[in-house]
Amino acid sequence: MTTTRTTTTASTALPGGTWTLGDLTVTRFGYGAMQLAGPGVTGPPADRDGALAVLREAVRLGITHVDTADAYGPHVTNELIREALHPYPDGLHIVTKVGARRDADGGWPPAREPDDLRRAVHDNLETLGVDTLDLVNLRLGDATGPRPGSLATAYETLVELQRQGLIRHLGLSNATPEQIAEAETIAPFVCVQNLYNLAHRQDDALIDRLAARGVAYVPYFPLGGFTPLQSATLAQVAERHGVRPTAVALAWLLHRSPNILLIPGTSSAAHLRENVAGAGLTLSEEDLAALDTIGGPRRTPQTP
Repeated sequence: MTTTRTTTTASTALPGGTWTLGDLTVTRFGYGAMQLAGPGVTGPPADRDGALAVLREAVRLGITHVDTADAYGPHVTNELIREALHPYPDGLHIVTKVGARRDADGGWPPAREPDDLRRAVHDNLETLGVDTLDLVNLRLGDATGPRPGSLATAYETLVELQRQGLIRHLGLSNATPEQIAEAETIAPFVCVQNLYNLAHRQDDALIDRLAARGVAYVPYFPLGGFTPLQSATLAQVAERHGVRPTAVALAWLLHRSPNILLIPGTSSAAHLRENVAGAGLTLSEEDLAALDTIGGPRRTPQTP
């Protein structure tokens, strides 16, 4: 299996600029592929051609950070990414995650035993059609959120696969502060992917600490997830700018800290373009002060 890359030129400037994950430079505005799978993130999409078009539009727009997992489908999003984009454009980086599988009921039971992780890494290599995975996040906790407990055995398994050349960089997902601190004693990681948005600000201190260390923070469910963000304050700021509330929520994340990378998902190319435009909104200090009343005080003013 050979990884071939071709060159591409971005046609649109993306909001937020870029960030470096280890030796990988990515656009801070990325794309999350989870919504390309069928209902409940299971099975194929209703519109396969539309799903392929979204991925190709992401690359055309200049996005260089695509987030996926072989558990999405399972296998569906990785196979779509390969069909749409392989051979991958030079500079495009695909980030995947391991640590959960799918069961017959559509659940997400943990799969973090060493054999589970080795199998998952090889499955991702196969479905994406690459020899080395750019970045692999270790998914911790469960479908209800982070859970306490040591990550040592699971993380050390991925470190060994990294030494074998199958993974370039490591990250953590759905992790507690204690697990992140434990990982720091084992091997470097370049990002943390946790639930965070305007209304869920539990990781504020963690974001600032990671920013000081040059580690990216990638919020999943940046727009609220399966229950979209609802706030009268958010709606008022959006109305003042003449935009949708989702635009304000995405722009706020880019303002929050320079180490925040966005991976909003969509199955529509038009919606993807709308998200890009929305994230480029400039928020005033008055806007930021109002928005901070939704989820707590903003720690340090930041600009994209």
